[in-house]
Amino acid sequence: MFDLGHARSFIAVAEEMHFGRAALRLNLTQSPLSRQIQMLEQTLGVTLLERSTRAVRLTPAGRTFLAEAYRVIGAAESAARITRRAARGESGLVRLGFTAASAFRTLPRLVAQIRASLPEVDLVLEEMVSDEQIQALDGNRIDLALLRPAPALRAEDGLIVTAPLVRERLLLAVPRGHALATGRAPILKDLDGEAFVTWSPRGGRYFIDLLDTLFEGGGVRPRIVQRVNQVHAMLALVGAGLGVALVPEGARALRLADVTLRAIGLPASARPELLLAWRRDTVNPCLPALRAAILDGADS
Repeated sequence: MFDLGHARSFIAVAEEMHFGRAALRLNLTQSPLSRQIQMLEQTLGVTLLERSTRAVRLTPAGRTFLAEAYRVIGAAESAARITRRAARGESGLVRLGFTAASAFRTLPRLVAQIRASLPEVDLVLEEMVSDEQIQALDGNRIDLALLRPAPALRAEDGLIVTAPLVRERLLLAVPRGHALATGRAPILKDLDGEAFVTWSPRGGRYFIDLLDTLFEGGGVRPRIVQRVNQVHAMLALVGAGLGVALVPEGARALRLADVTLRAIGLPASARPELLLAWRRDTVNPCLPALRAAILDGADS
């Protein structure tokens, strides 16, 4: 089988149609170049060039081989380029876990940012609650995670590393026509005794703890009427008139016709946090550049 050097030599002769000029282009003397072409013809068992004292011409077999030589050299150069980019972390595949709430505003922004700065990195996106993402990181099923703070992240082995990404305001979601839907800006005391839709322990332990601390500190006791796992379900129940809810600001993207979202006076500690997490021992070469692209745009 011929090698890439022989293919490049043949392309030079075919383009120059002159052994002397082709040898100069390849930084060779003419005799070694002639021997390379002869060896190539012997390997293929065909005559590629018609030689005379005045000219060099391609045979029909030579014209066919020239097209294939271009293709082979192009594929080899492409493979080398792709391999170098992968080694530098500029191309490859990253599996990214995310919470449902992060998909409203943060995830679309991050995906657009990654596509702009690292267009050859492919993302595989998987929606999971935070605890599931921690388990997926631990089992090497995902490379990066967009998740909420959780006790499992403080494990003694320190396998998972986190960095703050976003802190969002909480908005008050009320049914359209509710007393709190218009008028003065609502405050925490307005929620005392209100029918309240909130998170279930399975998907929202972080939010449950955050709101419990908020309500206890403010001396407020909402009347919990329903618990659900996802923000869109929470807003749907609010729109049906079941109660009010406190939701991350990114929920504005959902725009439910029967729900009004209002700013509410709350302490700064009531801003839910979203973290970027990864394994300390990751070997995916894409991750350093991708993490940098994400964290450079963080608005926490």
